[in-house]
Amino acid sequence: MSTMTRPFGAVTTAMVTPFSEDGERVDLDAAQRLAKYLVERGNDGLVINGTTGESPTTSDDEKIALLQAVRDAVGADVPLLAGVGSNNTAHTLSLTERAIASGADGLLVVTPYYSKPSQAGLIAHTLRVADLAQQADKQVMLYDIPGRSGVALAPETIRELAQHPAITCVKDAKGNFQESGVLLHEGEITYYSGDDAANLPWLAMGAAGMVSVVAHVASPAYARMVAAFDAGDNAEAGRIHRALAPVVEAVMGKMPGAVAAKLALRHAGVLTNAAMRLPLVQASSDQERALIGVLTQHQEILS
Repeated sequence: MSTMTRPFGAVTTAMVTPFSEDGERVDLDAAQRLAKYLVERGNDGLVINGTTGESPTTSDDEKIALLQAVRDAVGADVPLLAGVGSNNTAHTLSLTERAIASGADGLLVVTPYYSKPSQAGLIAHTLRVADLAQQADKQVMLYDIPGRSGVALAPETIRELAQHPAITCVKDAKGNFQESGVLLHEGEITYYSGDDAANLPWLAMGAAGMVSVVAHVASPAYARMVAAFDAGDNAEAGRIHRALAPVVEAVMGKMPGAVAAKLALRHAGVLTNAAMRLPLVQASSDQERALIGVLTQHQEILS
């Protein structure tokens, strides 16, 4: 695949937000070190202020400071997607304007949650963001995750939104492969996997890449998997995907992904702490032992 079909790279990590030990402030120095670490290990894009970045618990000012710090750390060549979605359109538009001014290459717009808007409401909300993005020559990635938002983007909604020049991608955590297969066949919008357990199936379906949590610990392996898939070596891509399955289960199946990712990064010495902000809490000692055990057991594939 050419880079033109991968506007935000192929291996893109939904980056955690490091905090001070007491959780009171965003640790911008640690965020810069983490961003550089991820890029050095094979990421060709980063998502800042997404769900895994604990965006519900960070202020707007913290979000913008984090985005600016990461942009300074990785330079202009690494695509940065800024999470700007909320269930309040006015708030989303304010975040969009600030993110664009602070160096975002694209805007990740989650389906508005809690209020359960109609499809017409979803369209109106997203088009307002897209109009701002178009004015600044930025792109919008839709985030379809009904398990968290309560409302899925209907195929007809995605088709309509895809007609806007700024709306180019979907991060799919819905997993309806038949529905998405039809949309991929129509070719009006680019898909990214939003579910690490399905990263290779998504590539096989024609997705551009992945927005990953597990890539915090598995970026080199995912980069190798994408390279093998691109080269037509499906056997090797499948081998890597299967070898990573226990790691995906350990990171995503036993505790919130942000909790597991921070714990793993602390274990690797990349972060000095695994502080969370409520309502998320740090892993229990049993959870920590189990996760580190899996990571240690599978270190070869992760390196």
